Amino acid sequence: MKAFIFDLDGTLINSLEDLADAVNLMLVEHGYPQRPLELFPQFIGEGVQKLVEQALPPEAKTSVNLAALVADYQRYYEATWKNKSRPYEGIADVLKTLRQRGLKIAVLSNKPHHFTQLCCDEFFSVGSFDAVLGARDGVPRKPHPQAAHELASQLGVSTSDCAYIGDSGLDMQFAVNAGMLPIGVLWGFRSEDELRENGAQHLISRPDELLGLT
Repeated sequence: MKAFIFDLDGTLINSLEDLADAVNLMLVEHGYPQRPLELFPQFIGEGVQKLVEQALPPEAKTSVNLAALVADYQRYYEATWKNKSRPYEGIADVLKTLRQRGLKIAVLSNKPHHFTQLCCDEFFSVGSFDAVLGARDGVPRKPHPQAAHELASQLGVSTSDCAYIGDSGLDMQFAVNAGMLPIGVLWGFRSEDELRENGAQHLISRPDELLGLT
């Protein structure tokens, strides 16, 4: 491998509580019941619109202005995004070691690009990543492979020379679709079975296990 590309939420950082807090503040504002924290691992990963949609009560999903609710959620997330979120233990050291070994390191997330960049700048030191891409208008989200090819081009490598590290089945599908090596992490938001069923070739339970796959 010449490059290691990471998902963000559930892979590099544990952002579950901040995401849930912002969603619940939006729900309360609009008179909907709050959702318990344990549901959010299943809500996260497919982008902000899907996050908001899945948090809504069933009767609201066909009648609301979803775009307006997404905007309200993002307004709240601007205030909550770094309250409780933290990098997973050992991640920063592994990123440093991978870079010392001459590997390209990047982030590719379905989180909106603005927030993806904010989180990477806040929780990791300057120079940790060669490139950071979040969800952007006009670019299909994971598991569509378009962003993978764009990012590989920025890094000066082929997708076949890249590993993609993520915590969800969607991440593994994305890696397979893009011709990257799918590596699933077991400390994230989704299950081992989900990762295996969607194409994970390696599963790791600690960040430093990545170092044995370079």
